[in-house]
Amino acid sequence: MISRRSFLAAAAAASAADSVSLFDGESTRGWRCAGGGEFPSHCWTIEEGCLKALVAKPTFADIRTVEEFGDFDFEFEWKISPNGNSGVKYLLYREDVWKPGGAALPHARGRGFEYQIAHGLSARKDTEAAGALYEFLAPVGGTAKVGEFNQGRIVRRGARIEHWLNGVRVVEAQLDSPEMQARMRERKVPVELPGRSAIVLQNHASEAWFRRLRLKV
Repeated sequence: MISRRSFLAAAAAASAADSVSLFDGESTRGWRCAGGGEFPSHCWTIEEGCLKALVAKPTFADIRTVEEFGDFDFEFEWKISPNGNSGVKYLLYREDVWKPGGAALPHARGRGFEYQIAHGLSARKDTEAAGALYEFLAPVGGTAKVGEFNQGRIVRRGARIEHWLNGVRVVEAQLDSPEMQARMRERKVPVELPGRSAIVLQNHASEAWFRRLRLKV
């Protein structure tokens, strides 16, 4: 008979085997600029084992995984500068690239659902608070730590999504429900969800740090 300890160890090993690291802590391998092109080193860097968004002017760009995923359970750690704004995007329906007048480099944005990352004045309303489904649902419970790393988690199973903040589920939504479909139409978001999508880290002209990015498929 297998012992409880052996069973738990085997389960943990199986779980680890099912997950992949999206960032090795040392290189930009597996990441590129949203909308295409090379990794945007003018507005992102690697710092102490983190992917770090820089305050770059006049243009800044999101980064996205080269690989795309269907259903997933994505865990990550994040930290944001005072009054900063960032996010993790998924279920992308568009990627935009445009160049402001006179700029040598373009802006780049992934458009999709967003796990909001914010601090202080950058969260002007509940649906822009840390952990929110940006502009759709405010987080319920959970508290973001200021000036420290926080644990984020996004779970996608078909049309069902969950956001977690520091071990607390703060958002759960059924994207094919009549209520959510109506909201999506209001915001001009396609109601047909992609089967697979990249994961995007947002640069919103704030310093933001991301580390320990692990995804189970």
